[in-house]
Amino acid sequence: MLRSNLATRPFYNEHLIHVWLAVACVAVLAATGYHVSRVLRYSRSDTTLATQASRDEARAADLRRQAAKLRASVDAQQVDFAAADARQANELIDRRTFSWTELFNRFEATLPDQVRIASVRPRVERDRGIVLNISVMASSVEEVKSFIANLEATGAFINVRPAEEHTDESGLLLSSLEAVYLPAAGKPAVRAGARR
Repeated sequence: MLRSNLATRPFYNEHLIHVWLAVACVAVLAATGYHVSRVLRYSRSDTTLATQASRDEARAADLRRQAAKLRASVDAQQVDFAAADARQANELIDRRTFSWTELFNRFEATLPDQVRIASVRPRVERDRGIVLNISVMASSVEEVKSFIANLEATGAFINVRPAEEHTDESGLLLSSLEAVYLPAAGKPAVRAGARR
């Protein structure tokens, strides 16, 4: 087998190798450029975020100092006066929203035939809300108990209890009831034995 090159100028296929090397160099340079740009971008972003975080921490520390200063300057007596004024305003609002018509409609729907209402005195208590003192006249204790049961069944009256009972000279039972009144509760259904 003959191993000599008969060409006047030998051809070693170097051109293809140079092309592949150039392509590989361009790819490496492109990847390096991309990664360098990403590193620069992220380092700028990190610097910006670190600066912003330090500014935010300084602002938070300043706000904490201001809050402590304001807390120290608050007069507890003024806060108590403001709270008392707010309570009084709330009580006035509660009284204004109290509807006598709605209350008497509820009484009319729940009142047994042998029971009469003599007086109603509402008052607003801070912890219980609207408390009613209801004076009723009845022929018997059972009628008063029926009235109490009818009131509680509406859901608008809770903790209904007799505060005082005595009989007058004509034999009628005079009973003073106390109840917490919830005006927002649903309308009562008319019960059997109640006046319409």
